Amino acid sequence: MKIHYLQHVPFEGLASIESWAIKGRHSLSVTRLYANESLPAVNEIDWLIVMGGPMNIHEDDKYPWLTHEKRFIEAAIKGDKTVIGVCLGAQLIAHVLGARVYQGPYKEIGWYPISLIDEAKHAPVFASLPPEFMVFHWHGDTFDLPPGATRLAYSDACRNQAFVYKQKVLGLQFHLETTRESAQRIIENCGDELVEGQYIQRADEILARDSDFAAINNVMVRLLNNLSGNNAT
Repeated sequence: MKIHYLQHVPFEGLASIESWAIKGRHSLSVTRLYANESLPAVNEIDWLIVMGGPMNIHEDDKYPWLTHEKRFIEAAIKGDKTVIGVCLGAQLIAHVLGARVYQGPYKEIGWYPISLIDEAKHAPVFASLPPEFMVFHWHGDTFDLPPGATRLAYSDACRNQAFVYKQKVLGLQFHLETTRESAQRIIENCGDELVEGQYIQRADEILARDSDFAAINNVMVRLLNNLSGNNAT
């Protein structure tokens, strides 16, 4: 399987998703948008993974590649590719599908639980997940549910945490791919966001959760396996 991913900043890569892809002997390619690298032809890929980043989806003037990225995501969805968006990536997918993306009522940074809604029980991608589990967050923006999509999860701070569209397009506002090392890189580059807030944790609180990093990476594997039709754990 040919997996292509879009990277918005040097310090937010695939993290644990890369290990899953290598273990499954899938081919990996990347467009580093921050370095103005070219996008591939949609018919050259099977999966598209859109990663996170500190910018927002409306900053096309500052980041001109956002305009091209949105068109590419739209083409991938229309081309019936499997598309996964993480954080900013989920917001971009929501936008392409016609939903509003905007600043949320709270910044959510750190470890907070999400809860699945009833519809998640019937979504194959979320099959066998517990009704509530801890995930890693780092976002200030949020999105409305796109037309035709199924809402899957919420948290106390954010109503729309996950959605699926036509069973092949998955938006995750939260992070399951994050490792302790990748969280450290985000903290080093975006630590100024760790201010006092109802849903903002300190850097030491974020990093002192080795068991939670392992747990979310395991959930990420389950989601990726569900999407690929491989039910092995």
